[in-house]
Amino acid sequence: MTDAAPTRPSSAPLLIAGVALLILVVGGVIGVLRFVETERDRDLRAWQSRLGIVADSRAAAVSRWIDAQFGEIASLAENPALQIYMTELAQAGGNQRAVTDHAAQAAYLRILLTVTASRGGFVAASSASDAQANVKRVGVAGLALLDRGGRAIAATAGMPPLEGRILAFVKTAAPGERRMLDMDLDFGGRPQVAFLAPIFAVQGSTAPSDQVGSVLGVKEAGPDLFSLLVQPGATERSLEALLVRERGAAIDYLSPLADGTLPLRRTLARNTPALAEAFGIANPGGFAVLRDYRDTEVLATSRPISGTTWTLIEKVDRADALAESDTRLNRLLIALLLIAALMATGLWAVWRHGASRRAAAAMSRYRDLAVQHERQERFLRLVTDSQPTSMMLLDEGGRLRFANRSVADHVGVPQEDLVGKLASSVFGPSPAKRYEALRDKVKALGRTLVAVERVGLNGSLRVVQATVVPVRETSDQFGGTLIVEEDITEAVTERERRERTLRHVVRGLLAAVDKRDPHAANHSSMTGSLSRAIAEDMALSPHDIEAAEFAGCLMNLGKILVPESVLTRSGPLSAAERQLVRESMLASVDFVAGIEFDGPVAETLRQVGERWDGTGQPKGLKAEAILLPARIVTVANAYVAMVSPRAHRPGLDIDAALAALFGGIGTAYDRRVVAALANYLDNKSGRVTWSELSAVPLLPPT
Repeated sequence: MTDAAPTRPSSAPLLIAGVALLILVVGGVIGVLRFVETERDRDLRAWQSRLGIVADSRAAAVSRWIDAQFGEIASLAENPALQIYMTELAQAGGNQRAVTDHAAQAAYLRILLTVTASRGGFVAASSASDAQANVKRVGVAGLALLDRGGRAIAATAGMPPLEGRILAFVKTAAPGERRMLDMDLDFGGRPQVAFLAPIFAVQGSTAPSDQVGSVLGVKEAGPDLFSLLVQPGATERSLEALLVRERGAAIDYLSPLADGTLPLRRTLARNTPALAEAFGIANPGGFAVLRDYRDTEVLATSRPISGTTWTLIEKVDRADALAESDTRLNRLLIALLLIAALMATGLWAVWRHGASRRAAAAMSRYRDLAVQHERQERFLRLVTDSQPTSMMLLDEGGRLRFANRSVADHVGVPQEDLVGKLASSVFGPSPAKRYEALRDKVKALGRTLVAVERVGLNGSLRVVQATVVPVRETSDQFGGTLIVEEDITEAVTERERRERTLRHVVRGLLAAVDKRDPHAANHSSMTGSLSRAIAEDMALSPHDIEAAEFAGCLMNLGKILVPESVLTRSGPLSAAERQLVRESMLASVDFVAGIEFDGPVAETLRQVGERWDGTGQPKGLKAEAILLPARIVTVANAYVAMVSPRAHRPGLDIDAALAALFGGIGTAYDRRVVAALANYLDNKSGRVTWSELSAVPLLPPT
């Protein structure tokens, strides 16, 4: 017998294992490449969001600048004295000498134009190149009043001549239209824009047929516009905002460029390959990686500027924006490829030994978590450090757990040195106590709190708004407080200045009414004062309190249209004269319609003649359909009229006046308003004030 040949071990299991390992390695490499590509896309999306925020901010700033220019010339167009002058001029067929007291009014208008031009920047910027010998100076900026035919009747000293593109701009304006002349270079090579606003007849509507003239403003689009393109707090050197417009097959660059090109000195073809500016105009709000006017690869987005041909392009060099990201991702790619190689080696070892699989998997998980944590921390820093507001996280012990760059810049301490320090050592004892008080208050409330406070000493008093958010470590454990603080001093100061201006205007209008109607002198101011007292007793909002007070003061403004013989007559009036007096109240609405109050003053005046039962004028509104400030003014006006002595009768005493008002509840008056008046008189020292009023002697009859 012969022995059988020995069986050779099969190589199939080894081949299968080798193929599986190869597939695993290739799959790992593909996965790593996809992961890195996903991370690049995520970084691009983060920049898309950030550029969008910056672009929205800059576009809003440019729009506000345009609105501010229109606001300046609109303030002229809505000036009552100017409207009266232009109305008389239109009625006189353009003959200025036929206008009442023409010389004085013309002098006043010239002063008004000059002051408004200086305040609104409608003046030429001084330049050495402008002062050339033997060269006639040509105006480049200013304000002008135009009559109905578009002819200049008054202008500031620096106003350019009404010719060329400015004349065409005026001539092509439709009646009643507010327009802006697009940017172009003036004779000195500087960018120039113009704004036009219609002037409507006094007591007229805003219909085109009631236009009696226009206000034309021409100014240089200088640093006050172009400085708005710079984002506060931006750290990227290549971050740049441009204003561009499409002109036929070309793109004009309206703003100064980072390479030193002056405004309106560069034009590129719209079909320039991969041009970021062309993409931005064609795709408002879009985002792309393209090439800019320097042929540099950039990340870019755009926002259209409403009401203009302009488009804002916000861009940043890709190399600048993604340099850190590219470096990190390249390192990550190398690291992950090495990890893949190590994993392949490890798997081979596991196949051979089977002991190191769990260790390799744990190492991979920890590495991924570390990379994710680092990425999240960098993103948080990027977002918070780009904000101009101060952001900090204050823990239970009064220590800073986080602070953004704005906080570090404010206190002059490196950002990395702030974490862990006591608030008192960073800000000082007094500010630290304020922050800790906010922390304790929001902890007790358990919800977000917004607080507005005045801080600092008299010489450096500031108004700050703090948004305080409770932060919890777990569902039932308080971890600290996030405080976001913004300096709103400028906004509050402007609001207070505007309120003072409104009160000056109201006082001036009251003086005009009292001068014409001496028998009712101080009636309007007393009505306004009592309306405010009633509104405060009813705990209305600040805007409604202001609306009640101002409407009470201004409700008789329309009496300036009533002849003095009617106002000062001590005897009875005819039906026509009584109707004229009633209609004068509605005329008050027209006088104040163009004034910007915080509350609904004009609508309140329009409804003062309404009655609770719906039998009033002009619309027959009923009950709650009447604005509450209007119901308050109705009661206050009736009360003041009752207790005030007149030439033909003495004033009622307080109890008799209240009895009359209570008798009108349900027909003329709102019960809540009358009750609030009674509460003010009986419980808040109101009787003392109005008892003194009833002692005022009667005016002698005229």
